[in-house]
Amino acid sequence: MVMSSSRQLFPISLFLMIFLFHGLHSISSASHHHHHHHQHKHRVLTKKAITPCKTLSFYLHDILYDGHNSHNATSAIVGAPAWANRTVLGAQDFFGDVIVFNDPITLDNNLHSEPVGWAQGFYLYDRKDVFTAWFAFTCSFNSTKHRGTINFAGADPLMNKTRDISVIGGTGDFFMARGVATLMTDAVELFSYFRIHILVNLYECWK
Repeated sequence: MVMSSSRQLFPISLFLMIFLFHGLHSISSASHHHHHHHQHKHRVLTKKAITPCKTLSFYLHDILYDGHNSHNATSAIVGAPAWANRTVLGAQDFFGDVIVFNDPITLDNNLHSEPVGWAQGFYLYDRKDVFTAWFAFTCSFNSTKHRGTINFAGADPLMNKTRDISVIGGTGDFFMARGVATLMTDAVELFSYFRIHILVNLYECWK
């Protein structure tokens, strides 16, 4: 009688093992499918995030003090290497010169247009073999369209047609802004005036 009962229980045990195996396999497959779907969804969201949430276009006008134009200069040399001075940009591609500026910002390339804000900061020339500078400045806007500030920093290789620097923060309408600003030289007059066209693409916008 005992042996007969054991023979009857064996098929039932085998069936239960097969059932449990298939159940676990189904759960594992569903979990893998959900994880794969979640990863795919994340990739789709990441691709969508590269679209700018806000764009701006404006011009920055810089008039460098040359020893005779203090009445309308918007920038001045505040530091220079031993072989240069603080009035005229030095030799060797202006290497070592540090310039502080407070430049008007306009919506078109006309220096005499009504400013929509001011760019305040500094740039320094940091190579001897080619014209290149490093910028750190804040654009302060106070117009009917925009109020607040945007902070910029990055290298500016002047011989390139376009140069990208980082947007590293902001206030007001640009609170905690992040993005990229593309600089394009729009005009140069000797070493006393230059105009830069700036295109800003923000990828983090809180407002």
